[in-house]
Amino acid sequence: MESPTKPPVTEAEPSSPEPEAAGPEPESSTPEREAVTARTPLTPRGLAVVVNRSYQLWLLTKARFSPTERQRLFGLTIAIGGVCGLVAVAFHQSIRWVEGQTIERAFAAPGDTWIGWVILVPSLGALASGAMLYYVPGARGSGVPQVKVAYASKAMKLRLRDSVGKFFIGVLQIGTGSSLGREGPTVQICAGVAKGMGKLVGVSAQNLKLLLPVGAAAGIAAAFNAPIAAVTFTIEEIVGKLDQTLLSGVIVAAALAAVVERSVLGENPVFSIPQGYGLDHASSLLVYAALGVAAALVSVAFTESLLRLRLRFSQFKKLPVWARPAIGGVVTGLLGVGVMLAVHVGGITGGGYEGLAGALSGKFTVQVLLVLGAAKLVATVFSYSSGGAGGIFAPSLFLGAMLGGAFGALDVEVFGHGHAEVGSFALVGMGAVFAGTIRAPITSVLIIIEMTAGYGLTLPLMISNMVAYGLARHLRPTPIYEALLEQDGIQLHAKAQAVDALDGLSIERVKLDAGPHATFAPQDSSARLLEVVEGAGRQEVYPVLDAEQRLIGIVTLDDVAALAGEPELGGLVCAADIMRPPVALRPNDLVSRALDMMTSMGVREIPVIDEERRVIGLVDEASIAREFMRARAAERADAAASGIRAAGPGEPG
Repeated sequence: MESPTKPPVTEAEPSSPEPEAAGPEPESSTPEREAVTARTPLTPRGLAVVVNRSYQLWLLTKARFSPTERQRLFGLTIAIGGVCGLVAVAFHQSIRWVEGQTIERAFAAPGDTWIGWVILVPSLGALASGAMLYYVPGARGSGVPQVKVAYASKAMKLRLRDSVGKFFIGVLQIGTGSSLGREGPTVQICAGVAKGMGKLVGVSAQNLKLLLPVGAAAGIAAAFNAPIAAVTFTIEEIVGKLDQTLLSGVIVAAALAAVVERSVLGENPVFSIPQGYGLDHASSLLVYAALGVAAALVSVAFTESLLRLRLRFSQFKKLPVWARPAIGGVVTGLLGVGVMLAVHVGGITGGGYEGLAGALSGKFTVQVLLVLGAAKLVATVFSYSSGGAGGIFAPSLFLGAMLGGAFGALDVEVFGHGHAEVGSFALVGMGAVFAGTIRAPITSVLIIIEMTAGYGLTLPLMISNMVAYGLARHLRPTPIYEALLEQDGIQLHAKAQAVDALDGLSIERVKLDAGPHATFAPQDSSARLLEVVEGAGRQEVYPVLDAEQRLIGIVTLDDVAALAGEPELGGLVCAADIMRPPVALRPNDLVSRALDMMTSMGVREIPVIDEERRVIGLVDEASIAREFMRARAAERADAAASGIRAAGPGEPG
């Protein structure tokens, strides 16, 4: 059947004044045609088409080239390192300025008036700090326990307001002479700054927590000019274990913060010591081991007295909470005056860095060392327990230096070694008391090496520090920061014990969810993603598979939810644009690793793959919990059966 003949519109006269009536012409153009086109006005409909296509092109460009969450986190880590380095330097320099205007002037007052001023200045400074802490209670204490619990638990939030308050209150209280350290507050300040910067750039809630150790490492690196020790301290004390997902960010932030600190304050180490310090006599190793034992005893005494007095202050109702720090200020002022009159040496007020430098240079006699150490212990216990805003890092180093110097004098007296041994032992004593008090053994070695830029005493440091750490842990198993939290009703060790119980449990013993699961191909459109998720039930993690069904990435429910919030991206974004790296587990991996990965990613399930990277199932928290309970029940049954067999017939179990 023939189709009807169309009108011969394509055969119109070339001279026709209506070119729009003509049919399609060849692509070649003439000057006359270009002139006509240029004179043709752009209609509103055409303008709308142009605007719409330009907007779609912009959305596509945004979807293709906008940084992912992981890329934003890395860029943010770099920024956190620089900003926290500047904040830490500003905090420390502010303390030095306030010291120069207050407590140092008090000691330099004419005649006998200095006695009254030295007592009055720390008292008034602590009283004013207590009044400020009434409005910012989260700024009280060292700062390290607050960061630990904020990282380990969702129950406590680390607020930027508390960090800002910590900055000003710490400057006031430490600067006016309270016997507290600046390093703990620096950790809380920088962790709060890191979290605030994360919120500012829109980092997801689960990744905000990962920024706390990053900020803490930057703060420690700038406080001690020790980036390596900052990394190990963050892993040992804040995180509690080696987490590969955090390590790179912690290293980058610590390194950048140290660069900023050295750029502002110079390349010099915190303490300058004679380069000749080292292990010159093997016989001194016996004294170094004895120093470790003494350091453990001093550490336990320091911890116990601080905790007991802090409990007494919390039960003391006759004085309001905001006024209690003044008691610590009065005690510190009285001890500062007494020590100055007795041995004519300072160091009781503030962090005591000048006294530390004197001990490391071997200038003090045994009497001076013991008097300074005893007075500093009492002053720090009262300053902290009364509710001050400062840390115990610097005081613990001070105590160790005085104790070590005394053992150095013993080494000189017993073995007839040179007087330089006094300074060497003071240096090792710093690390030993730090290890016994803070319970960060690796950091206790590295931080002394970096703070002094000397490696000659590495072996004595390792011996004394490990002896002090092991004995202190035996005498008092709970470290000081966790003990402070327990005193406030916060338990962190229960979760750690549960994780330790999972260390021997592998994924292959857990029943996997074998599917069928919803999966994506890299080219799947956003509409396809939303459609699949709507019918996927409770699934939260969606594997992205290539043509051979191998895992090449994952998409989480949060990723798809973010995509659903921008419907204009439909048709422009595919699964490959939003997928994350192919995070997965093997059957022989431990379930503790699975829980770590779930926590860091903020999900409740992880794909499990075989040797060819094909997904064999999903493991979730519920399956792990069921297997854990089953294993524990089997252990209890075996233990009960063993007890019956050991007791024998007719004997009590």
